Amino acid sequence: MLVFTLKKLGLALLVALAVSMLSFALLYLSGDPAAAIAGETASDSDIEAIRIFYGFDRPLLVQYGEWLFNAVRGDFGQSYYFQLPVGQLIADRLSVTMILGVCGITFALLTAVPLGVAAAVRPNSLIDRVALFISVMGQAMPSFWFGLVLIVIFSIQFQILPPSGSESWRHFVMPTIVLGYYAMPGIMRLTRAGMLDVLSADYIRTARAKGASEMRVMFKHALRNAIIPVVSLAAVQMGFMLGGSIVVESIFALHGAGYLAWESIGRNDLPTVQALILIFSLFYIVFTFLSDLLNAWLDPRMRVG
Repeated sequence: MLVFTLKKLGLALLVALAVSMLSFALLYLSGDPAAAIAGETASDSDIEAIRIFYGFDRPLLVQYGEWLFNAVRGDFGQSYYFQLPVGQLIADRLSVTMILGVCGITFALLTAVPLGVAAAVRPNSLIDRVALFISVMGQAMPSFWFGLVLIVIFSIQFQILPPSGSESWRHFVMPTIVLGYYAMPGIMRLTRAGMLDVLSADYIRTARAKGASEMRVMFKHALRNAIIPVVSLAAVQMGFMLGGSIVVESIFALHGAGYLAWESIGRNDLPTVQALILIFSLFYIVFTFLSDLLNAWLDPRMRVG
């Protein structure tokens, strides 16, 4: 297990290094950063002064090395628009996005996995058709439309939940449902397909022949093996929820890191965009690494090779 962990950790560090290079390159892929900061009406002398002030006149390798060294220490520079340290901006907003992401993936797993298991145990039954209907609706329904429908029903018509803000747990109920419902179809289908495949295996028939209870067969033997691809998918979905919740945060006025990314892109705030891309990418890398370790614990055969 130690060798497997070290291999995965080394791969994760290499991916993180590649992501940092791409994040830094974004500063120049969009054009001359000095001209972007100066604005359209700036003169050549103004642009050159900004280029020298921010160090854009130095070699790219030197700029990248300094940026990476500072980023490792949590220093992502100064925001061009907000005129605040980027690290402080992200720290103030990230907690909202983290709470929303954790609540969203928890809601998705607690609803999709039991539905997928029930659908696999009773294929072509009513519960299977209900699970299929929920899955199709989750894929077909846009998140922004679903969020607006929930606001109309629960905030305007019945006045049960607040439509915006992040002051209490009640403000996160509707955003959690919207964000989690988007992840449910894939998790549900993968759980159902995995359970159907596992339930037809020989070792399941052997366990039943030995007199094992149906609950033991389902959760100790079947679900443990069927859940392995679901763990990997959940890790990817968690990364998406943390990095791609811009729409949900905008609808419910949750000023988290996703909304900050949208603001920074619209205002050409390149240091903030760079830092957010790097942080969101690191979330994907960390969750994928943890899912690999969990899968290796669930199935020791994955540690070989």
